[in-house]
Amino acid sequence: MQRCQWITGQPDFYVNYHDHEWGKPIHDDQKLFACLVLELFQAGLSFKTILNKRANFETAFAHFAIAQVAQFTTVDVERLMQDAGIVRHRAKILAAITNAQCIVKLQAQGQTFADFVWQFVDNQVIDHQITTMATIPTSIPAAQQLQKALKQAGFKFVGEKTVYAFMQAAGLVNDHEITCAFHG
Repeated sequence: MQRCQWITGQPDFYVNYHDHEWGKPIHDDQKLFACLVLELFQAGLSFKTILNKRANFETAFAHFAIAQVAQFTTVDVERLMQDAGIVRHRAKILAAITNAQCIVKLQAQGQTFADFVWQFVDNQVIDHQITTMATIPTSIPAAQQLQKALKQAGFKFVGEKTVYAFMQAAGLVNDHEITCAFHG
């Protein structure tokens, strides 16, 4: 089976992520939040590291229950700072909580997080028709627009590359190589 070049030689858990999750369109707020949390923790690190700790992140962040994470207190922050199973980075922990609070605000205004992010791709997956790893972009105008909107809505730790990686992971863009069996 042919896969994207970047997954060649990677451990089974990473290949499984590529095959069954990466680039699959997500329209569920909680799953999108989970994806955003993992991508913001990935900033500056290998995603393999984050993926390897995903079960720990899930437990530490209340299974990514948005309303629950939005209510985390300083006690929770300190608990997370002591949790060796996750990346203990105070600014990223605080950003995850703030981002949950921002999603709660969007929802209170009658907008889902899914509707908020998908509007930047006109509710359609952008397929870049990637031919080689060298042609995978690190950002696109839609990511720049989404990043700006996220920041305006109060989201934290949403740099342009993080937002684009989130869009790739959440299936807003299809950056599987066209020869990959999972290009779809």
